[in-house]
Order: sequence, then C-alpha cells, then structure tokens
Amino acid sequence: MGEHSYDIVIIGGGVMGSAAAYYLTRADERLRVAVIERDPTYARASTTLSMANARIQFSLRKNVEISMYALEVLENFETEMAVEDRKPAISYRREGNLFMVDADGRDDAEAALAMQQSLGCRIEWWTPEETRQRYPLYDTNGYVGGTFGPHDGHFDAYAFLMGYRAKARSQGAVFMEGEGSEIITQHGAVAGVRLQSGDVLRAGVVINCAGAWCAEIAATAGIELPVQPTNRQVFALDTAVKPETPLPLTVLPSGLYFRTETGGLILLGKSMPDDAVGFDFRWDDKRFMDELWLELATFVPSFDRLKLVRGWGGLYAVNTLDGNAIVGQWPSVKGLYLANGFSGHGLQQAPAVGRYLTELILGRPHVLDLSIFDPQRIMEKRPLTEKGLV
Repeated sequence: MGEHSYDIVIIGGGVMGSAAAYYLTRADERLRVAVIERDPTYARASTTLSMANARIQFSLRKNVEISMYALEVLENFETEMAVEDRKPAISYRREGNLFMVDADGRDDAEAALAMQQSLGCRIEWWTPEETRQRYPLYDTNGYVGGTFGPHDGHFDAYAFLMGYRAKARSQGAVFMEGEGSEIITQHGAVAGVRLQSGDVLRAGVVINCAGAWCAEIAATAGIELPVQPTNRQVFALDTAVKPETPLPLTVLPSGLYFRTETGGLILLGKSMPDDAVGFDFRWDDKRFMDELWLELATFVPSFDRLKLVRGWGGLYAVNTLDGNAIVGQWPSVKGLYLANGFSGHGLQQAPAVGRYLTELILGRPHVLDLSIFDPQRIMEKRPLTEKGLV
C-alpha cells in the first residue's frame, strides 16, 4: 500500500474517462492526470458492448448540439488521434438513422425536426411512400412518416475508445488498473481516491466516470445518484433475404431498433420495462424468439425467415430521474465532478462532455455550455424532458 499524488483522478477509463483525460492533458500538458480502470480489457464496458451509434436526432436542443460536435469529431478522429505514425481506424459509416413516426408521435417529431433544422442539421421528413422507395423491404402501413438523418451512423466503439486512450497517454495521462473503493473527502472537498488494493491516490479533483458503477462509488462520498445499471440486449441475425443496400439504424415508435452490420447481419435491440436492474450481462434468446421477432417481421415481412446467430448483454447507466446526463461539480463536495447517467448515449456524448469538464475544472470559457445537465437538478429532483425518442 502507498500514496501517490495527482492533480486529477478519473474513476473509470471507458470512453468518458478517456475523453476527459484527453481534453485535460491537451489543455494543459503540466496536469498530472491518473485514470483508474477496473478492467483494461473492457470486456464488460458499456463502450464496447454498445451498437456504437451516433445520431443528431434528439428533441432536447442541447443534446442535438452535443451530437453536432460528436459528428464533427468522428469525421476528423483518425487524424486528430494519431500518435506518431499510428492512426486509429474507427470505420465510421454514415448510413443514417431513420425514426419511424406514427400518428401519436407526429407532433413531437415535427417539433423536434423544426428545432434540428433551425440549428442547421440535415434532417429530412420522409413520407411512407418515400421510405418504401428507399427501403423496399419495409412495410410502412400505419406510419405517417419518418425522420432521416443522413449524417448519423455507426463506428467501431473499441477503436474510438483506444484512440482517446492512446492519445491521452501520449499527452502524459497515466492509466492504471485498479478499482476505486472510496472517494475520500475532507471538510466538504475531495482529497483523493482509495483503491481496493489499499493504495491512495491524492488529488484535489476527482471525476466520476464509472458508468454503470457510478452510483456505488458516489455513495462512498455520501451522494445518492438516481442511476441504475440496467441490462440491455443485442441480437445478431442472419436473414434469408438480404437488403440490397445497407439499412440505416431504424427505430420504431415501440423502441425496437435495428441496422445492418458488416458480414450481412442485422443487429437488433429494444429497451423494455422488465429489463433486469443490476450488474447482469445475460442475453436471452427466448426474448428475441417470443417478443421481438414478430414485431420485426411485421415491419420487415421478408425477415420472417432468419437465424439467430449470437447475442450479448451490456449495461446502460440509466438516470431514472430523466434519462439525461449528469455533468458537473456536485454542489456539496468541492472538486468532485460527475459524468454519469447517460442512459445509453454516453459513447456519442463523450467528446462534448470531456471538453466541457476540462473547461469547468480549468475555469475556461465554454465552447458549448452544458450547465443544463448540472447535478444541482438531481438534488432538486428537477427533470429535463426528452420527448419521443429512445
């Protein structure tokens, strides 16, 4: 056991923690930044178990602005994250996101569309006929239209994470394997982090980027976060009929979503009310067979013949207050910053959040002010509203 001193300790070395480390060390090369990661293989990280989607289609303006920056970052990521002559290959595919709209959701969808377009986003309204023309396999009966974002897409989440991590390390950040067991506080301020090993990392700034484990570590500082680790499942399907062109991430009003994957597969998922809460990584083939296949085949009739190839379970860090991020300094503990509760959107929000935390900690002007997500609203139980989109 021993003690080590840093300026900033980040708990969690997934994409959120790695992006924060990158922006901090880029802003000030003198900063001593340590990142603690319990599993450097990232086998159970939400970052690597996600469907790695980036979309601009949100109904909350600030979420749209966050995504606008994410798309900009993705476009230039491989060049910006190069270390010497090594560039990450994130395989960014702009195949689009399509949100199908029924009569009940039309007003919310049109309001969100108008807001997105007012910000200069290229989002299109498609009639059911236009959707069928582009994707003939879809049965659009019962839908009034859809919103399509041609700049939305998916990418290699592991390569994205490794790009941030490698660049942050090249700028001086220290990544260490370990598990934070306690956020140490003294006189209303953080003093560091105690590891499960007994080692202590002293620091005047601690950032909680622990993802699905964030509430556990926050509790050691006397903070109750409304964030639950929730099981989300993905199914990989080999359909008898193959689409002629790649399918965008297509989202139905029920929350069912799917897209094509390399190798001719279809990836499918759906967040459901009975999803297990806790650190549960199971996936259940019966869920697909009994509950999701019929819904998929109703919208895509030719997918009535397919083979379930594999699946996996990962965790969302679900903010049960409002499903939106918790970002900023906890009001009653000086030096303790949170980047938690992203509810499935953390991968695409990491660039903007990492940059914003850096600005907060270093007292610099905000390129994009994210104070709407300040933890004060958690203490006041004052939810934000994101309508009509999963």
